[in-house]
Amino acid sequence: MRNLKTPKLTVVGAGPGDVELITIKAIKALESADVVLYDALVNEELLEYASNAEIVFVGKRLGCHAYTQDQINDLIVSMANIHGHVVRLKGGDSFVFGRGSEEIDYAVKFGLETAVVPGISSALGVPASAGISLTQRKIAESFWVITGTTSDHKLSKDVHLASQSAATVVILMGMHKLNEIISIYQENRNDDLPIAIIQNGTKNSEQKVIGTINTITKLVSEKKISSPAIIVIGEVVKNTSKLTEYFQEHFDDEFIFQNLNL
Repeated sequence: MRNLKTPKLTVVGAGPGDVELITIKAIKALESADVVLYDALVNEELLEYASNAEIVFVGKRLGCHAYTQDQINDLIVSMANIHGHVVRLKGGDSFVFGRGSEEIDYAVKFGLETAVVPGISSALGVPASAGISLTQRKIAESFWVITGTTSDHKLSKDVHLASQSAATVVILMGMHKLNEIISIYQENRNDDLPIAIIQNGTKNSEQKVIGTINTITKLVSEKKISSPAIIVIGEVVKNTSKLTEYFQEHFDDEFIFQNLNL
């Protein structure tokens, strides 16, 4: 039977993990979807909004891909032509290291109608939920958001530049490059900057570890922090009342004084 619906792709940002951080526009897109193609970092509770849609997991994890990107692109087009409205649901914001623009460009080549629903990026939402102000007045005038792993599986060269800046640095997908990141900071500066690593940010399973450039790798090992996690480096990490309470709860006064200069 010929599909009478207009083939359409809507790329939707699902936010950093907490289901309540989805936007109203994103919910409306899911409710109208005929097909939802969702990624690994998406909170699956959100799929309940797409009660009438066919649900397909297309997520990618390190070393394990349900579909390649080319296969996902082809799936978007074929599903849209067969069923109608395809929602591509991605964690965070789909245009921040999410390849959303690539999928939009591919769909347009095949005549699909397209739309984008922005989401709260984990680069912004996760630090905020932990009480970290990326641009706190008189401390940081700007911030960098950098991918820890490029398409050729290397660390971004921007980390070298960012490490020499006074800006706050947020690194996504960087846990497998943590030792390399730390080495760059130790090479490029003399101060022992505060650093926060937050795993599963905004979710009930969130874990965080706070330290400095010289202590963080040991703390990560002790706390067994792993991906998915974001890395936040800069003086703003120690200048928040919420994290001061965390320091006092998890570390003794000597650690705080020696490592964070509070």
